[in-house]
Amino acid sequence: MKDWTGILRLEAEERNGKTVAKNVYFQGAYKVMRPVYHDQSGQACYYILNPGGGYLDGDRYQMKISLKEEARLTLTTQSATKIYKTPNQPAYQETEISLKRGSFLEYITDPLIGYKDARYLQKTVVKMEQGATFLYSDIITSGWSPEGEQFSYDRLQLINEIYMDDELVVFDHIKLNPANHHMASIGYMEGYSHLGSMMVVGEQVSADLLDQLYHAVQEHHDGCKIGLSLLPVPGLIVRVLANSTQTIEKIHSLCHHIIRRELFHTTPSFLRKY
Repeated sequence: MKDWTGILRLEAEERNGKTVAKNVYFQGAYKVMRPVYHDQSGQACYYILNPGGGYLDGDRYQMKISLKEEARLTLTTQSATKIYKTPNQPAYQETEISLKRGSFLEYITDPLIGYKDARYLQKTVVKMEQGATFLYSDIITSGWSPEGEQFSYDRLQLINEIYMDDELVVFDHIKLNPANHHMASIGYMEGYSHLGSMMVVGEQVSADLLDQLYHAVQEHHDGCKIGLSLLPVPGLIVRVLANSTQTIEKIHSLCHHIIRRELFHTTPSFLRKY
């Protein structure tokens, strides 16, 4: 524990049609609530808590999540992740996820907010077996600054690696570095302040699903830019540039409902945080 500000370990398995925790351990500035079952599907939902209220200079967090065969889990945060000034060492979070055949993990995070002079590195490594499904979403935005600057943080860096049967199949790297680049320029944020990403990887994902998402989001493109593409393996990614969290959340929710309906014939649960 000496090198980590917070640690979380969660291992879940399927028992008689219901996902339950096999092992749960947390220490330091990480906690997890008791599971919530929003419907009769047996899919469990865990809320991650950060009692510290935000990430500070040199904070280091480690999370390890493991789903056994046929386990179904929603993992989400209780509130936004706030990165405050880090004058000496960047804040760091690493996540390791293991998904066995037939399992399904939704990792739905609240916005990541970078405040003035914040530096943050997040690395997520997902190791999947064939037949597992992984859905992930995030939103990156700027926090308040005394001068009213839109991009007052120094660097927010998110790295996602997805392995299928031990082979690297997806490498996604977002690095927003206002300290060295003009973020409003072409090729960066292009005049927008918020960036949202949603990714789903699973053998059920097809070009037909991508087409459905494409037609659905066409009605919601005002005030934002949306890009969709297939991944090298069965999977897809949605990117959204906008000027508000609510705009991105609306598009993510629309895509999430379509993905759940087409892949599992279910609808996402309302997570009821606000």
